[in-house]
Amino acid sequence: MDELKNNVAVITGGARGIGKACCFAFAREGAHIAFTYNSSEKEAAALKNDLGKLGVKAVAIKTNVRDFAQCKKTIEITLAELGRLDILVNNAGIIRDKALAMMELDDWKDVIDTNLGGTFNICRAAIYTLFKQKNGCIINIGSVSGITGLPRQVNYSAAKAGIIGLTKSLAKEVAQYGIRVNCVCPGFIQTDMIGGMKEEMKESFLKAIPLKRFGKTEEVADLCVYLASSKAGYITGEVIKIDGGMAI
Repeated sequence: MDELKNNVAVITGGARGIGKACCFAFAREGAHIAFTYNSSEKEAAALKNDLGKLGVKAVAIKTNVRDFAQCKKTIEITLAELGRLDILVNNAGIIRDKALAMMELDDWKDVIDTNLGGTFNICRAAIYTLFKQKNGCIINIGSVSGITGLPRQVNYSAAKAGIIGLTKSLAKEVAQYGIRVNCVCPGFIQTDMIGGMKEEMKESFLKAIPLKRFGKTEEVADLCVYLASSKAGYITGEVIKIDGGMAI
């Protein structure tokens, strides 16, 4: 998609998993990349180097998305280094899975403040730039957990359901400025979380997926690229599952 050439994409939580796949997917389309990371220093440095080999500019920004001041600084650095902002992918997030009876207040707050609060913070930090440009695309990474709910995830499910509500509300609010906002909701994707599961647990999850396999990070990234393109120019406020049919 030549139309994404020289666009600038900000991708939070970009050093690993789905975020990393998004960095590569957008870079292959010619977009310059600013990605955030919180603790993955070595992974971030390696990713920045690898993105540069694709012929695009890449900026790695250490950011705690729970802190609005840091999110604002992230956008300022992006504009200073890359000159503009076209695409925002809100991917940064954490899990603290526990049964509700065992869940501590910090388990609740950390997940809500990072996943939902972080999405709010970076959207708020970026929105004035998108207003001025009168165009832009925001893609929030939700989860099927926010649609169907999953046991031992009341904090994560609540945060991701909140992101869905944020997406729909913001899409209505900013459409008049030419800004589109959509939410991508992955199911079980082959990331470090899946890799660390016991085999019997993997098998039980696979039984619930009609396509009988876990998704690939690249498949989620490709969907994000599509949503950022003109081919999705009439799509906004949508919640799109990519879960192998798990939430049918």
